[in-house]
Amino acid sequence: MIVHKKRLGDLLVESGLITEELLLQSLKEKGEMQKLGDALIEKGYLTEQQLIEVLEFQLGIPHISLYRYPIDEQAVSIVPREFARRNFLIPIKKDGDKLLVAMADPMDFMIIEDLRLTTGFQIERAIAAKDDILRAQNKYYEVDDSIQEFLEFLPQGSSLNDDSRITEENSPIVKLVNQIIQQGIQQKASDIHFDPQETKLVVRYRIDGMLKTERSLPKHMQNMLTARIKIMANLNITENRLPQDGRIKINLDMHPVDLRISTLPAIYGEKIVLRILDLGSTLNNLDHLGFNKLNLQRFSKLIKQPNGIILITGPTGSGKSSTLYSTLNKLNHEEVNIVTIEDPVEYQLAGINQIQVNSAVGLTFASGLRSILRQDPDIVMVGEIRDTETAEIAVRASLTGHLVLSTIHTNDSIGTIARLTDMGVEPFLVAASLSGVVAQRLVRKVCRDCKQTFHATEREKEIFSKRGISIDVVNRGKGCGTCNMTGYKGRLAVHEVLVVDEHIRKLIMNNRPIIELRDYAMKNGTIFLIDDGLLKVKKGLTTTEEVLRVAISE
Repeated sequence: MIVHKKRLGDLLVESGLITEELLLQSLKEKGEMQKLGDALIEKGYLTEQQLIEVLEFQLGIPHISLYRYPIDEQAVSIVPREFARRNFLIPIKKDGDKLLVAMADPMDFMIIEDLRLTTGFQIERAIAAKDDILRAQNKYYEVDDSIQEFLEFLPQGSSLNDDSRITEENSPIVKLVNQIIQQGIQQKASDIHFDPQETKLVVRYRIDGMLKTERSLPKHMQNMLTARIKIMANLNITENRLPQDGRIKINLDMHPVDLRISTLPAIYGEKIVLRILDLGSTLNNLDHLGFNKLNLQRFSKLIKQPNGIILITGPTGSGKSSTLYSTLNKLNHEEVNIVTIEDPVEYQLAGINQIQVNSAVGLTFASGLRSILRQDPDIVMVGEIRDTETAEIAVRASLTGHLVLSTIHTNDSIGTIARLTDMGVEPFLVAASLSGVVAQRLVRKVCRDCKQTFHATEREKEIFSKRGISIDVVNRGKGCGTCNMTGYKGRLAVHEVLVVDEHIRKLIMNNRPIIELRDYAMKNGTIFLIDDGLLKVKKGLTTTEEVLRVAISE
């Protein structure tokens, strides 16, 4: 029927989800190999759920949630794994000469024809969310086969010395490690943890800031897995008493992936953590980092200054690196000389000179920073201010006409001033050099596909009214296949931007208590972390529970 050959853009315009102008603009801007639906979802013009609903209604194709769907394993075996993975589909049921296939894009008729020719079955289509399909593929195609293969390859009781085939591309151990990494990337994990326990090895993924156990592996696989990861990262496989750090650069599905590896000797063997460095999500435009209008205006003004120190503060995993790199990206022009010293260099940026700290040869933050200042820099980025020496050199660099960007570990923006003076930097130097401090945290976003509106509870109204904000309704996710039944999908930052003005400088020089600084900042219109978070709850982007998890309610 001709209706089935309608183009996706026309269907979306007909259903009123996007305008003709937006369609033409998206078609012009999308990547050559990118599908229109993916481009619209990526830009936030519509959600995957809305796209699925349009296709379901307009084409009469059923939508299936694979989260609890009974998938026929015999049907899965009909379609090769590579074909299924490449085209985001999974066969779910066989009925006579018909094969029901769940697809992310049921309008790709070339794939449907390919499937019909290669399998010999009549293909019936169903729509499923991309993440839903990936999870099902991982469950039915991926790691379980490799574990079985691995167990046959390395029977219980064998050791690493029995068979050291941990470098051949086709060996089960290599396949297993690749699949665990690939699965982590597909699920948008930020870290993969290999936790050795007394009787097993637990693999956990940190997704949207929360750890979840992915699978448990037999204990006797531990040494081989550890050795394989160490070989990939060029670490010493015979050293298991000292922590080691390394990097892995691999290509998965023609996509370059950068991983940072850390090993730590624990009582049941070495714990390994792989940090997945996703350059695509880091080099965001500053406008896309979640700053509210006033904070963005203040921060943009700070980074335009020719000198001074701007500090970004927050715990590990609060997105400080993303903010730093996005800032450097904005400041990176041909006319300026930008030099960074980092430990380690997480992302390589074109046009910026980056130095890696190497304590073994005496290249520390402090000594590196001294040398940088002889290189005629305009902007200097120090990965982290950890000690008095680094803090003092950074302060002096800012006083001699350089813009210095760095990070420091404190709970909030005002606590940073006390931290610098605790480090031994004289208050008059802190006052003269510090331009501003940005404190930030990451909170999980309410899943757009299953969010529902509820009346705010009395406790929520009380929390909001204490901060001078009124609230009637809030959004929460009920849980769906897209968000793995958590109600949250993705993360956004909440910020606190403290601009150091003349009055704050006087307070610092006179060693006034923190409470006075806080009172002045509040009167001056500083938006604290808790306030920025609650404003984002009011906009329906996150939940009160998430904000209270990362920010202290006074």
